[in-house]
Amino acid sequence: MISTADSAPPELSNSSVCDALGLPRATLYRRRAKAAAQPDEPSRQSSPRALSESEKTNVLSVLNSDEFANQSPAAVYAALLNRETYLCSVRTMYRILQANDQVKERRNVLRHPSYSPPQLLATGPNQVWSWDITKLLGPVKMTYFYLYVILDIFSRYVVGWTLDLCESALLAQRLIDKTCIEQEIKPGQLSLHADRGPSMKSDLVAKLLCSLGVTKSHSRPHVSNDNPYSEAGFKTLKYMPEFPDRFASFDDALAFCRRFFHWYNLEHYHSGIAFHTPQDVHYGRYQQLDIIRQSALDNAFTAHPERFVRTAPRPPALPSAVWINKPKLLSQASDASDNT
Repeated sequence: MISTADSAPPELSNSSVCDALGLPRATLYRRRAKAAAQPDEPSRQSSPRALSESEKTNVLSVLNSDEFANQSPAAVYAALLNRETYLCSVRTMYRILQANDQVKERRNVLRHPSYSPPQLLATGPNQVWSWDITKLLGPVKMTYFYLYVILDIFSRYVVGWTLDLCESALLAQRLIDKTCIEQEIKPGQLSLHADRGPSMKSDLVAKLLCSLGVTKSHSRPHVSNDNPYSEAGFKTLKYMPEFPDRFASFDDALAFCRRFFHWYNLEHYHSGIAFHTPQDVHYGRYQQLDIIRQSALDNAFTAHPERFVRTAPRPPALPSAVWINKPKLLSQASDASDNT
C-alpha cells in the first residue's frame, strides 16, 4: 500500500492519497522515513570480544563430545579449567548451544511417562466402583488396622468392605471377587478405579480383574483428586462424632465399622444423591420415594401457595451421571449447551 501511495501522481497531496487508500497519514510518513533511513544505517559490527566462527565450532564440538555430551556447560567449564583450558564463559556456551537448538536437558536421565487423567462415567449403579485402603489406629503406637472399602460412585453404596491386621493383595483379591459375585457383575459391565498403592497395582488383583472382565483404572501419581469418592467416604467415616482417637482392639474396630456401614448404606441421607440413602439409589427404590416426596410437596403447595414465591416445589433431583474427571466429550457437550 505504501508503494501504491508513492506511485501516485505528484499533483495529488498526501492527504488525498491517504484518504483514497484508507491509510493514516502518520503511517505513510513513518514508513517513508524508515525506508529512507535504512540505506544510510551502518551495518552492525561484531564485537571484538566475540568468538570467531571457527572458535564457536570448536566449542560446540567440545560440548557434544563423548566426554561432555551428558554434562552441563558449567560442569564442562569447570572440567576444562582443571586442565588449564579456557574456551569461553559458561554463558557463551549456552548462547552457542541455543544458536544450534541444543538448550535442553543434556544428561541421560530417566524420563517419567506422561499420565493422562482417568476419565470414568457412570449413569447407573454397578458401572464404576472406587476402592481404597485406609489405616485405623490401634491401641498402641505403630499398630494399625487396615480397612478395605469398595464404593459404587453412582449410588455411593458400599458394595464391599473388610477389616484386617495387614495390607495384602490377596485380601484385596478375595474382597473384589466376593463383591463381584454378590453384585452379579457380568464381563464388560464394570470399571474398578483405585490409586497406585501396592495392593491396587498387584498382579493378583490385575489377573482377577482380567478373568472377571472388569476394566481397571488407576489415579495419576500423587493426584488425590483422581479418587475423590473413596477419599470422601473415608472422611465421612473419620469425622463421625463417635470415631475414637484409637481403637482399643481389633474387635472394637470391627464393631465400629459394622455400625458405621449399616448407618451409611441404610440411614445416611447423602447430599450427593439428592438426599436419598445409598441403598435406595443402588437398588432403584429412590424413584418410588421421589413420588412420595413430590406428593408431600404438592400438598404443602396446595395448602399454602403464598409460601412458595416462584413456582411449585420439587424434591432434589438425582444426578443423571457422575464421573471421575469429567470426560471431554461430556464437557464439550455441556459447553455447547451453555453457549446456545
